[in-house]
Amino acid sequence: MTRYIALLRGINVGGINIRMAELAETVRSLGHTGVTTVLASGNVVFETSETDAAVKSGLERALSDRFGYEAWVVLVAWPRLTGTVAEYPFEDRDGWHSYVLFGSEPTSIDGLLAAAPELDPNDERVQRGTDVVYWQVRRAVGIKSPFSVLSGKARFKSTTTTRNLRTLRKILAVPVGALPDGAAPEPVVSKAGPNPAG
Repeated sequence: MTRYIALLRGINVGGINIRMAELAETVRSLGHTGVTTVLASGNVVFETSETDAAVKSGLERALSDRFGYEAWVVLVAWPRLTGTVAEYPFEDRDGWHSYVLFGSEPTSIDGLLAAAPELDPNDERVQRGTDVVYWQVRRAVGIKSPFSVLSGKARFKSTTTTRNLRTLRKILAVPVGALPDGAAPEPVVSKAGPNPAG
């Protein structure tokens, strides 16, 4: 069995509203176990014996069928998430938000960085990681920053999603078997700034 985190893009923003209990139920209906949701931005921890490709396609199909939208999922294995958070390259700074942009395909990360404009280091900075982009942006700039605008373009939506570093640490704090299968903790409204759900 492999432990995964499914990161859903764009739910509970822009009119796509999904209750976390229903999300957990949908994931569990596919035969996955240890299902736990974290916050309300579309983060699901679960275990499965299926391959990455089968898990991703099955989740996207089930979510689209049940909730009536074009679902996009970035699937992250637990060890990968642990390493990604541990390797975050920027120090905490007052007045700044720290993010990780995940890509389901390496080419999407390459394409995003290739298209990125020259950034003002006084406002934001990015660094390539393993299948991720580490991003830190000044709170006052937020979603108006050049990198935020670029990552929100349609050509990157189906293969990337962004999470606040604090959200990722909350996910990693979920121990195996911490909640009954399919249970969801009380959703917490994020105050993380520019669309932490990506």
